[in-house]
Amino acid sequence: MLPDTGVDTPRIRAPLKLMTASSTVEFLMWLLIAASVIAVIAIRSRIPYTVALVLGGLALGSLRLPILESIYQAHRPDWLMPEVILIFFLPTLLFEGSLKINLRQLIDNLFPILVLATLGVVIATLIAGFLVYWLVGLPLLMALLFGAIISATDPIAVLSITKEMGVSKRLSLLLEGESLFNDGTAVVLFQILLAGVITGNFSLATGVGRFLQSVLGGAMIGLVLGYLVSKVTSRIDEPQIEITLTTILAYSSYLLAHHFHVSGVIATVVAGLIVGNLGTKGMSPRTRVALWSFWEYASFVINSILFLLIGMEVRVADLLREWHAMALAIGAVLLGRVIAVYGLTGLTNLFSQKISLRWQHVLVWGGLHGALSLALALSLGPGLGDRERVLTFTFGVVAFSMILQGLSIKSFIRWLGISTTREDEVDRIRAQQIAVSSARSELDDMLRTHILSAPIYEKLSHELDEKLVTLSEQISDIYSRDSARAASEMQTAKIRLIAAQKSSLEEAVRGGLISQQTGAEMVDATDSQLDELIAKVTKGHK
Repeated sequence: MLPDTGVDTPRIRAPLKLMTASSTVEFLMWLLIAASVIAVIAIRSRIPYTVALVLGGLALGSLRLPILESIYQAHRPDWLMPEVILIFFLPTLLFEGSLKINLRQLIDNLFPILVLATLGVVIATLIAGFLVYWLVGLPLLMALLFGAIISATDPIAVLSITKEMGVSKRLSLLLEGESLFNDGTAVVLFQILLAGVITGNFSLATGVGRFLQSVLGGAMIGLVLGYLVSKVTSRIDEPQIEITLTTILAYSSYLLAHHFHVSGVIATVVAGLIVGNLGTKGMSPRTRVALWSFWEYASFVINSILFLLIGMEVRVADLLREWHAMALAIGAVLLGRVIAVYGLTGLTNLFSQKISLRWQHVLVWGGLHGALSLALALSLGPGLGDRERVLTFTFGVVAFSMILQGLSIKSFIRWLGISTTREDEVDRIRAQQIAVSSARSELDDMLRTHILSAPIYEKLSHELDEKLVTLSEQISDIYSRDSARAASEMQTAKIRLIAAQKSSLEEAVRGGLISQQTGAEMVDATDSQLDELIAKVTKGHK
């Protein structure tokens, strides 16, 4: 949600008095050219793309090259306004990030993710806020407001870096899931504390109620809209139309939630999860590829623009002038993150699959801060006391996070010994099976719609079937050498099959095919089998 500060939103640079359509397009073209050059450099130098963009932005802002004079002119568009970041940039990045998250895997890890994304944000806010109050001298509510501004890990930064790292799927999911959900917590907490700063009154009970209303309301809007769009896309097979519908969904879920004063972040994330897991099942392989390609490109463009602008807007002179206080603020934020992660993962490990200590190290150091923190800081009214200091501290933490933490995260993961430069062999083979099976399905559709002639179909189908047989043989060979893996997969498959049998028995009772008594006995029997298998799987994970 866009924070309502009650005052006009400030801008960093001069007003847009002379902005024209041509100057806006020219500015955009220069940014995309710079982003393309930086992307090539990032690939060659093997540094995270978003970090390279921030460094490139710092260079552009400091060197003032004559050829790029239009970038520095006062009439250039100011796209780092909170309205632009929160309503134009953020929905695309949130939707693209949640679109490919596996909902079943997310549910399996939902408890630690939600704990870190809610209690973790609150704890980090309190610790950072009180430390800045004691060490730097900001008024207490203003210091806590800074803590809320900087407590959320930025999904834009985290998602772009985890895509480049060869980490465990679960660790990547924990990083991505927390960063996607904790923005909603941070924004709501920011609004509650901002109201306290402006009015001088702070009510804990009102704040808790507002938080629950915002999160649950946003989730409901995202769930309903995501389900409706998924039902529509399952009835059509036109990539352009379905891409357009998902674009409408990404922004309408955010804007509708904003209209009802609930969390637009949560609404967009939930909508993306629903479409990515329900809506894509009814899409043809051709449409799914087109959809994912579109959102990946949209994310690339917006990431490029946003992180270049962040680098260009960092006030190096202000950071140097207040380096001592800024260093204390950075230390306070890091300590808040350390206590929140290590303390809460110790709690979640008692009730869910354990998060190892090495993974906890990554969660701490991988908690980068970026565009959302800047947007919240910039939304503070110019008449608010200590606004400039909060803005300087926020720029300092973001610069430290994106550059130092961003540059070192890959080396840090390798040093911990948890980096995997290659995907698991079985996972790679299965991915190939999915791809070949999708191609086989598309081939059948082409024959059915008379796009292909029978002789061509026979030749191509024979080639694809041979590939599937070869891939199946490769998996069989792996399982013959790794009986534990085969046994684990067998147990997982049995659990799902027994769960399906239980669901069918319950449906038979509701439909009157069997009596309540007989149905209860049969369901109890399947429950016993299910409990036994789950116990075996759980024991095997320990």
